Amino acid sequence: MMRKSANIALLLVAMVFCYGLQTSKPRYGDLIGPIPAHGKLGDTVVGRAFEVHAEKVEFARKLKVDQFGQQKVLTTGGVWAVVTVEFAARSESTTIGVASWRGPTGLAYDQTERLSFMNGLLPVAIDPGLPRKARLIFEMRPDQVSDATLLVSEKLMAALDSQAEIALGPVAVAPDGLPPGTVDMLDMAQPL
Repeated sequence: MMRKSANIALLLVAMVFCYGLQTSKPRYGDLIGPIPAHGKLGDTVVGRAFEVHAEKVEFARKLKVDQFGQQKVLTTGGVWAVVTVEFAARSESTTIGVASWRGPTGLAYDQTERLSFMNGLLPVAIDPGLPRKARLIFEMRPDQVSDATLLVSEKLMAALDSQAEIALGPVAVAPDGLPPGTVDMLDMAQPL
């Protein structure tokens, strides 16, 4: 009887131990995922191959763009967020290819592809000693603006490579549901 009780107790301890290992071990995606380099708006965030400095964020209801010599106005059901950044390569030439906006609820918005014809958008090739400014343009729901994080990396699958994670900070909401300072129209032809 004593031996049977000891075996049951040992089995229960083994089950609890195995459950603890299962729930506490990192997942495969966490093991090979991007290596975050943290910073905030206005900081220079240093990754393995590049540095990024997010200068400012502007919000607009519409964007005015120049497409093949013609003026075009782009609208969205939410709000446009335009982030002005400066990239610099560290020791070798590289290309910055991916930017995402992660809202406070975890929703992620990739850079819009509606402006792929414009210069100064990703992908951006950079060389050491020659910093380059660019714009990262996102269209999103207005409730995803405050306490957001800007994610920047060289490639879509940044496995075992650095990814800049820039905290954009809190943004108040105006009575109309938009961030304060939201302009009706933002001219993208303005120099960086």
